[in-house]
Amino acid sequence: MKPTAHLDSLSFTQYEASKSAQKYGYIAGNVKEARIWQAKLRRALSRLIGAFPQSPVALNPRLVDRKEFTGYTRETVLFDSRSASTVYAHLLIPREISDPRPAIVCCPGHGRGCDDIVGIEEDGAMRSEWGGYQRDFALQAVDHGFVALAIEQLGFGHRRDATARSGAPDASSCQPSAGAALLLGQTMVGWRVYDIMRSIDYLQSRSEVDSRRIGCMGISGGGTTTFFAAALDRRIKACLVSGYFNSFRDSILSIPHCIDNYVPGILEVAEMSDIAGLIAPRPLFVESGTRDAIFPVTATVKAFDQARKIYECFEAPERLGLEIFEGEHQFHGVKGFPFLKKWL
Repeated sequence: MKPTAHLDSLSFTQYEASKSAQKYGYIAGNVKEARIWQAKLRRALSRLIGAFPQSPVALNPRLVDRKEFTGYTRETVLFDSRSASTVYAHLLIPREISDPRPAIVCCPGHGRGCDDIVGIEEDGAMRSEWGGYQRDFALQAVDHGFVALAIEQLGFGHRRDATARSGAPDASSCQPSAGAALLLGQTMVGWRVYDIMRSIDYLQSRSEVDSRRIGCMGISGGGTTTFFAAALDRRIKACLVSGYFNSFRDSILSIPHCIDNYVPGILEVAEMSDIAGLIAPRPLFVESGTRDAIFPVTATVKAFDQARKIYECFEAPERLGLEIFEGEHQFHGVKGFPFLKKWL
């Protein structure tokens, strides 16, 4: 029997998506209206990804390890994000630092976690050159003069459950953790975004950091968290989203993704391009590979053009950047780092 459109699950889900009105889709005509729209969408988005704690716990920072390398010092640190939730991170500080520097929270995607973006191999040795699909972008950040805080996202690397730890080094515990979040009326996106907020609190406590110039960057699952965090926390002064910015309909809805990508009801509220408008007029840079199989480049370009209209309303089109590069689902950074250096 030949399948018909009504027997195709993807056809059905895309039909359902076509009926979504996106209650807070961008319709403002001037900056005043745009700011009112931002406030409404930001409140709605906060509710969708799950409520943040009403009052933060003490960070209780502690140093686990310190190593000196050519050009930078690496501190491995722990600090508390929530009750019963501790963030593991590598803080990379440029050597011979005099004045406080701009800092970047660096969020890895699926893989071995934060070790894999600071050049640490599985056996603990240091890579001799940038590697993997994430290209050690936290090391690249420190090479560009930034203080870099490479955080372990919940469910990756050092923050996995026992079952994932017993598996491959790149096995995650996104499932069942992200599923548990949904059962609790929350989301993994919300849990991870709050970790970024606490990471900013931590960076603001460091004398090496200019607390007025803190950015965020990430690829894939790290790009997801970076994107939502920048939309919700205006302390993030500039951000780079690699291998994520697209549309929910063309990527998350239509192509298999890890459960940590899903925010219940998001398409009833806004599309990705609308959420990008919550970052405006703060600088946002997007990069995408031409052969990215899970975030189609044509949808990235279309969503970028839609987001540009919002930046134009704020008279800040130069604060929105895009690089389409020849490649797959991988970090690039060629134009992204100069963009961050300009705005941070």
